[in-house]
Amino acid sequence: MSNHANVSVFVPHIGCPHKCSFCNQNTITGSTHIPHASDVVSACETAIKSGAILSDTEIAFFGGSFTAVPKAYSTELLEAAKPYVDMGFKGIRLSTRPDCITEEILMTLKSYGVTSIELGAQSMDDDVLLANERGHTAYDVVKASGMIKSFGFALGLQMMVGLYKSTKEKDIETAKRLIDLCPDEVRIYPTVVLQNTRLGELYVSKEYKTYDIEEAVELCAELLDMFEEKGIRVIKLGLHSSQDVEGSMLGGIYHPAFRELCESERYRRLMLSMMTDRSEYTFSVKPSCASKVIGQRRKNIEYFRSKGIDIRIVQDATQSDDIKLV
Repeated sequence: MSNHANVSVFVPHIGCPHKCSFCNQNTITGSTHIPHASDVVSACETAIKSGAILSDTEIAFFGGSFTAVPKAYSTELLEAAKPYVDMGFKGIRLSTRPDCITEEILMTLKSYGVTSIELGAQSMDDDVLLANERGHTAYDVVKASGMIKSFGFALGLQMMVGLYKSTKEKDIETAKRLIDLCPDEVRIYPTVVLQNTRLGELYVSKEYKTYDIEEAVELCAELLDMFEEKGIRVIKLGLHSSQDVEGSMLGGIYHPAFRELCESERYRRLMLSMMTDRSEYTFSVKPSCASKVIGQRRKNIEYFRSKGIDIRIVQDATQSDDIKLV
């Protein structure tokens, strides 16, 4: 099993042609520093000294729309990273916008050893994209995804749930359309409402209201099932825990262990599907899954107890299944 790792370099919000309704990029990335070639070299050297397995490690340019920054700047960063790819690093990963991809750009990225490109699709509903001032269409996502795959890059797609003018049905349809594009991996970001954003203004004026945490967990658990059933890895679910986000958020969907909440919801549904008409059940679980099966603050156990069902969890390090009914 691969122990994939990233050497992360955060490229701030420079060069991006649009200010989306939800975007306060410095808060999201927790970074205002503009990195240069020396920062890339320093990050790579630190990874080497720490004993990173180079063949499992990508140099990742995150945080902004990499292909929209001034060409001289992106070239500076790529030229600093390229020798480390030649040395044995797995490659270079970057994130960008669907409308900032051309064949010329892809040829350049290929020449520097870029291996993975993530697109911020966010939604595949044109009305939602327009309402959130994304500046691109769903077709741009389709077109860019096809080009990226045709050049042999690994494709990552990012979606947001709970955006302004979206609904549960539209979010599920977005997931279906992203699945049709056959990405290698996806990230799912529940919408967090930040200060100093258009979405923040709409939230304060009560024109915008997103899901509560329970609704978001139920929806994202369903999305996890949808992607994983098609063999598509969900490599991120929820914003990373950050004092910057927690100090700047006005509302929306945020929990420092959001993915675990969603995984617990999935296990609750799985347990329900195994039950018949008994009032007591014992489930055998892998130790690594036990906390998710039980749920935060024993939520799943208490849920079944409220239905008059007693649940016993037995940990078994030898079993191959995550969970099975005993």
